Amino acid sequence: MALPPNFLEELRARLSLSDVVMKRMRLIRAGHEYKAPCPFHKEKTPSFYVNDAKGFFHCFGCGAHGDAIAFVMRHDNLSFMEAVELLAGEAGLSVPKASPEAVARFERQKSLFDLVERATRHFEQQLGLPAGRQALEYLRGRGLDDDTIARFRLGYAPHDGAGLRAELEQAGYGEADMIEAGLFKRPEPGRGLRAFFWNRVIFPVTDRRGRVVAFGARLLSGDGPKYINSGDTPLFHKGNILYNLSRARQAAVEGRPVVVTEGYMDVISCVTAGFDGAVAPLGTALTEAQILELWKLAPEGRRTPILCFDGDSAGRRAAARAVERLLPLLLPDHSARVAFLPEKEDPDSLIRAGGAAAFQAVLDRARPLADVLWDLEAQGRDLAQPDARAGLEAALAARCAAIQDARVRRAYEQDMRDRLFAAARQGRGGRGGRAGTGRRGMRPLVDGLPVSPLYDARFRTGLIRTEPRQMERLLLLPVLHHPELFEEFGEQLAEAVFATPALETLRCAMVEVLTANSALDAAELHSHLSSRGLSETLDGLLSADAPRFAHPGASIDAARTGWQGVWLNSQEVALQAELRDAERRLAEQFSQENLARVQALRQEALRRRGHSAGSTDLDD
Repeated sequence: MALPPNFLEELRARLSLSDVVMKRMRLIRAGHEYKAPCPFHKEKTPSFYVNDAKGFFHCFGCGAHGDAIAFVMRHDNLSFMEAVELLAGEAGLSVPKASPEAVARFERQKSLFDLVERATRHFEQQLGLPAGRQALEYLRGRGLDDDTIARFRLGYAPHDGAGLRAELEQAGYGEADMIEAGLFKRPEPGRGLRAFFWNRVIFPVTDRRGRVVAFGARLLSGDGPKYINSGDTPLFHKGNILYNLSRARQAAVEGRPVVVTEGYMDVISCVTAGFDGAVAPLGTALTEAQILELWKLAPEGRRTPILCFDGDSAGRRAAARAVERLLPLLLPDHSARVAFLPEKEDPDSLIRAGGAAAFQAVLDRARPLADVLWDLEAQGRDLAQPDARAGLEAALAARCAAIQDARVRRAYEQDMRDRLFAAARQGRGGRGGRAGTGRRGMRPLVDGLPVSPLYDARFRTGLIRTEPRQMERLLLLPVLHHPELFEEFGEQLAEAVFATPALETLRCAMVEVLTANSALDAAELHSHLSSRGLSETLDGLLSADAPRFAHPGASIDAARTGWQGVWLNSQEVALQAELRDAERRLAEQFSQENLARVQALRQEALRRRGHSAGSTDLDD
């Protein structure tokens, strides 16, 4: 069966090749790619590579090569149409029939792409002409140099669109084409065409493949909205696309963060400062389609874009709307972090004033979605009061109920219960205010007593996590998820001796592997340990319950802080054990010395008694 020409393009765009492959075999991250032993021929060392950015796999051993469809055909032994139908189901698409209308629609889109590209070149040229001088001065006043202007293909739409219209007509396009592409409009029936963009700086908007599909535009002077965007066309739907999408896609594959800002200039400033993963919605709040697009940008395990908001009340309201939109869509390892900018600053102004370091500091303070959800609902509530905590519990329960994925919903519900439990404990301790706060420098309280940072509120008995096996697990897990921590803690981990035989064997293997190669990532470390016959121990360790800092999704800073807390606690426990042993030995020594002394005194008393009585009978 023939398929519409653009269907396969949409199918490939919706699916990450590594996701398709990982559903069928295990992949190991290798820089910006993935590798594995080839599934199509026998080999001992990996020569099969998957590249998401380029959308193909390749085996350097047997030469196997292709895209997601080719992989499924070969791996699953399917025909072309069977593979397409299978992948379409995974992507949530239905396989259409290639009707004459669909073919005509595809050809029409090809023609419109060419028309929009011609318009882009026209706007670029106008920026360099005398008519575009004001627009060029505006861009340079915003700190943009010629290279940046050319890189983003910025342009200018003059007051009169006659020049653009003449160019398009000369290329063979009619009025209907120009209107359909969103470049011209007819205000009233029977009236002539009028340019949609005039006296505006032009920002071309591209799709995932870098093709211009629409325009954003900023007014230079006169009446009218400050920013406008192209209307919906056969090439462009505002709620489905993000500004700088194609460039951010490559940046995400290379491991750089995806950062969501508000506007065109924010994105351009971020990219010029080195944050190539910056994107922006086109004048509206994030839509469901844009959130899904954000998650598709980054590789597996790193699908946590950073959403930047202003630090004022409007920014908090925008963050609240984003949280509300995100919650129903959450999936395992698919979330977001939220960063608030200093008040009266946006990324553009912040970078121009303080450089890349100022904006990086904001990103470093980005908070997990669960923290933001808690703060939004806890704000303004006196959690020392039981009725306020009850109100917060009801609000959080309603929020969590919106999460459609059962696994994520249970995790959020448990996390919010933990926070409420901690708030209740603190409230009974006599300290008012928000949960998680108290006097500066105080440790958390359990029944009024300060406890170790390793206290885990999920254990309702108030158990302090000092049992040796638990500490051994918590010294291994952060390093398993973040092998780079071995450079900081390798010496301590090498000197440790675990009481649990299986964990001691795993510890020795980890030290040996990471000492030989400290550049391994988590997947490669797990592969090395599994090849040593430690799969069962490793799987058991990774699947066991653990505090948040020991989860694979925890940041390296959280993992570092947690590891240090465990290590200090383990040293404290060891010291306490030594003290107890010393006390026992002293007690035994004292008892023995005291017994010897008592016996000596008794003998002396008996001797004196016998001497005074003139008797040698010491049995009385």
